[in-house]
Amino acid sequence: MHETQDERLSADSPTQDRPVSDMSDSSPEGSPLRVNRTRRGVRAKPAVPVETNLAAPELYFNRELSTLQFHIRVLEQALDPSHPLLNRLMFLLIFSSNLDEFFEIRVAGIKHRIAFQHEEADIDGHRPSQLLDEISAIAHHHVERQYQILNDILIPELAKKGVRFLQRSRWTEKQKQWVKQYFESEIKPVISPIGLDPSHPFPRLVNKSLNFIVELSGQDVFGREGGLAILPAPRSLPRLIRLPPELCEEASDDFVFLSSIIHANADDLFPGMTIKGSYQFRLTRNADLTVDTEEVSDLASALKGELSALRYGAGVRLEIASNCPPELAEFMLNQFKLGERDLYRVDGPVNLSRLMQLISEVERPDLLYKPFVPGLPKGLRSGNESLFDLIRQEDVLLHHPFQSFSPVESLLSESAHDPNVLAIRQTLYRTGADSPIVNALAEAARNGKEVTVVIELRARFDEAENLALASKLQEAGAIVIYGVMAYKTHAKMMHIVRRENGTLRYYAHLGTGNYHSKTAKLYTDYSLFTANVTLCEDVNMVFQQLSGMGKARNISTLLHAPFALHNGLLQLIAREAKAAARGKKAHLIIKCNSLTEPELIRALYRASQAGVRCDLLIRGMCCLRPGVPGVSENIRVRSIVGRFLEHTRVFYFHNEGQPEAWASSADFMERNMFQRVETCFPILDKKLAQRVRKDLETYMVDNSQSWDLTVDGTYVKRTPIKEVAAISAQETLLYTHAAQA
Repeated sequence: MHETQDERLSADSPTQDRPVSDMSDSSPEGSPLRVNRTRRGVRAKPAVPVETNLAAPELYFNRELSTLQFHIRVLEQALDPSHPLLNRLMFLLIFSSNLDEFFEIRVAGIKHRIAFQHEEADIDGHRPSQLLDEISAIAHHHVERQYQILNDILIPELAKKGVRFLQRSRWTEKQKQWVKQYFESEIKPVISPIGLDPSHPFPRLVNKSLNFIVELSGQDVFGREGGLAILPAPRSLPRLIRLPPELCEEASDDFVFLSSIIHANADDLFPGMTIKGSYQFRLTRNADLTVDTEEVSDLASALKGELSALRYGAGVRLEIASNCPPELAEFMLNQFKLGERDLYRVDGPVNLSRLMQLISEVERPDLLYKPFVPGLPKGLRSGNESLFDLIRQEDVLLHHPFQSFSPVESLLSESAHDPNVLAIRQTLYRTGADSPIVNALAEAARNGKEVTVVIELRARFDEAENLALASKLQEAGAIVIYGVMAYKTHAKMMHIVRRENGTLRYYAHLGTGNYHSKTAKLYTDYSLFTANVTLCEDVNMVFQQLSGMGKARNISTLLHAPFALHNGLLQLIAREAKAAARGKKAHLIIKCNSLTEPELIRALYRASQAGVRCDLLIRGMCCLRPGVPGVSENIRVRSIVGRFLEHTRVFYFHNEGQPEAWASSADFMERNMFQRVETCFPILDKKLAQRVRKDLETYMVDNSQSWDLTVDGTYVKRTPIKEVAAISAQETLLYTHAAQA
């Protein structure tokens, strides 16, 4: 997900990120507030008595616009020559996928507020209608950039490397014949043209499906005059079709778009009629799944019903070919009850995210990141010793994907077959029905272990898969529960009960990421294995809260939501502020995906005012405004966007020379604090805590993949100055922990 500017594109856009030198401290020209950054190695400014309304709207950024900024930083990676060419294409496609979800969920939510006249302003002062206008302006600009990058940069550069997307005008006669045969054998039998007339109303189209609107003239077999027809592209077919090697140039991989094949052969679908025009389009619908927790008696059954209707939610965006006549575009906007700001004209395929198949189909390792083998700590490398013996000796901390996820799977597999293991408890949020994790849990249940699995059915876009894995585990004999209705179970934890020398011993695994072996190779996360008695007992009590009923019990080591996490984090931040107010050194580092919760933001403002040096590594949305004199001048916010998706939630507090490191499943968001079951766990082993601090410092000195958030809301790409070597945190950690394959 990375950077550099296309100089042909507007440099005046308010959302355009500007590269600067690594040590630049100047604010953007015209910035309404002066930037005052604290350098590494320089003490933060001491406490200043400031009378400031910390709830003032001008101290906050809008969360939706901030999310959009993150997606733009992902798009910038398509322009960064430090990434291999196919990975640059991948970033562009990820931007497309991210934007799809942004419209399906975030824009749909804003439209819902307007429809129900919920026009109250957000914390930053934006009202829904104003916000939609700003989103539309920003999104239109960067969608146009996206297609310019694709058409003018990536496709030509890929062609030079022998990966070609052939337009219809460039097909040879032999290629045309092959395409015609492919259409007759693979497409025509499964495509269903739909003429529009009083007996054939406009069809209900599946969310994000590829379709064509066709203008016709002439009479059909029933004597009906030509008009309009809809061609839904079969969803079962790939959007990219590889041409046979004998039809390609030497040493090249040639592809044609499904849309091009349909365009070229549309006449065959309307015999005797004349096609005046054919234009591809795609409708994005509201995909936010809502279940009334007070009215539902069976969550699984309710979700199954909601999922079937989810593909036909209200329209929120219409993408259409750039050459579509205005009257046809207006006709479709009316059909979907959309306005002009919801219309996106695109110069290329309307469903770019479906092109991701190219990455796996083209065997070009020279155009991709070099593979690597995740490392393992010394104690785990032999593979001969029981994991229980290793964990009992000392805590084990893994940093994925730089270190392997396999010990997590191995611990479950060993537990499934160990006669001394009596019970396993596990939370699952995003996992996959056929994962080694699920298979090991099923095997443990079949082997007579007491297996209890808390599955969160409402994990967005994974609801159907989670229903499937719930059935699989139940069939194996596991106890499956769905947590607490009003709260999503987002905590990542495992608890194992084992009989040792006549007594019961607890083991636990706690993580910042999901139990998903595939994403563990792509997302950065921490995994902690522990046999610490107090910590394991706390995990056990959280599981009891989820499966049973009763008042909250005393949990002494963990901070857990929705009960103690929010207040615990406020206290940890306040502790640093109190130290700074007494003239002590005070420093905190917060690394998470999102920072939106107002009370936590105000706590950080107060810490900054007290003189605490606050380093925030916030990958995505950030509502805190750094660099405001007297409020946040001691706060520095950075976003790391690189080969791996930064997903780790980890927090460091100086604590007057007794440093503490915590890791968590939760971001600094309202939903994580109050509407989810989350865990935040201390790294109790001092050596491991120091390692976490070192990892965070590596991120703080990154000058290759980091972006500084400025006081006016723009993100500035850090670049090394001449005297400073380029430092990539992800590459540093990769070479520290992993082996190159």
